[in-house]
Amino acid sequence: MSPTTTTVRRTAPVALAILGTLLAAILVLFAAPTSASAAVPDTPGADQEETDFYFAGVIQFDGAPVPDVTISVEGGGFDAETVTNAEGAWRLYVPEKDTYTITVDEDTLPDGVIVDAGQLPEGIQPIQGTTASFEAEFGLTGSKILNLFLGEGERVTTSFVDQLVERLINGLNFGLLLALAAIGVSLIFGTTGLTNFAHAEMVTFGAVVAVIFGSFLQVPMWLTIPIVLILGAVFGWGLDAGLWRPLRRKGLGMVPLMIVSIGLSLLVRYLFQFFLGGSTFQLPGADSPNIQIWGPIKLSVVDMMSMGISIVVIVAVAFWLLRTRVGKATRAISDNPGLAAASGINVDRVIRTVWILSASLAGLAGVLWGYFRPGVKWDMGVHILLLMFAAVTLGGLGTAFGALVGALIVGILVEVSTLWLPSDLKYVGALVVLILILLVRPQGILGRRERIG
Repeated sequence: MSPTTTTVRRTAPVALAILGTLLAAILVLFAAPTSASAAVPDTPGADQEETDFYFAGVIQFDGAPVPDVTISVEGGGFDAETVTNAEGAWRLYVPEKDTYTITVDEDTLPDGVIVDAGQLPEGIQPIQGTTASFEAEFGLTGSKILNLFLGEGERVTTSFVDQLVERLINGLNFGLLLALAAIGVSLIFGTTGLTNFAHAEMVTFGAVVAVIFGSFLQVPMWLTIPIVLILGAVFGWGLDAGLWRPLRRKGLGMVPLMIVSIGLSLLVRYLFQFFLGGSTFQLPGADSPNIQIWGPIKLSVVDMMSMGISIVVIVAVAFWLLRTRVGKATRAISDNPGLAAASGINVDRVIRTVWILSASLAGLAGVLWGYFRPGVKWDMGVHILLLMFAAVTLGGLGTAFGALVGALIVGILVEVSTLWLPSDLKYVGALVVLILILLVRPQGILGRRERIG
């Protein structure tokens, strides 16, 4: 055996040992991130797709963190859930800024404890009939911190019948405030033929005025509401005097006028956003507690006052339409504008009155809508615009009493439908009923048939 061959054979084991050591070192280096990622699931939200928006917080009981509690989020067609880690921390990413429903799975809480409503963050209240489910929305930032504290108590469970009664009452409340806005839409359509898309901003205008005077300037609400009615009337007068009457005199058709109303709606809406920003403002007394009325019926003082004010105003409008000279003239113009003008009725003056009244009613509806939501936001009116049109169409185009009936039906259907449908789809049920009724009675419930041709 030659010396050269002997050297090669001795060197080979050494080279293999060095190569094995290098491979082991490489495996260790690559294994380090793997072990680190194994600890990631214990980090809040690590099992979700990260976005720019998230809810987060810590769940504690008696000052100690509570691990392994399941929390879910739902809203805007999105849903996700997570589990608190050893420190009680949780995080839920969502795709965009919106209002979401946060729910704590009570089955994963320790026995005999619930989410303590008295220690919830400011502006957050449990959804009626629950102890661990509540709505939350973002502020100016992309994150919302919701630290939840547990306390001893009895978990609330509501039977189907009790839930049905609650939603019927809520639907009646919603239907009454919706009627205030829908009656204005119907009066304007009946006297001018205009489908006013800017009516949503007339609703928002009332709520914004209430925030300015009631929240910012601390004016009592019993005085703020008359201010809303007066400024709403001025707003309606200004719209008709500065825009709609000149356009009517130029003889513009209904389609161009409707397009103008859409442009006006966008302009006013984004003016609200420019001055208010994207925040939601609460009206005074919005967090008033519910009072046991009878059985499962629980209403806050604000709810009872809202329903009472709506009923009184609707009765007053009905009296105005049926008993006053201007009200009868309004009905005459709705029936036949040409004949009304030929009989000596000042059509322009009546239309001006209708705009003033409609804007005042819309402003009042905005205040009540701000309490019902709850909260005042720059685009809050457009959220019920489709429902206003649905109520007017369902009740019968151009009839104020039809708008009232349609609004009550729509309001009740919207609230009751949440027994079976997710809250994001609650408006669908009302629109389906609208389509079905129009298939059977195209003129609406209180509308009359019209001959074509």
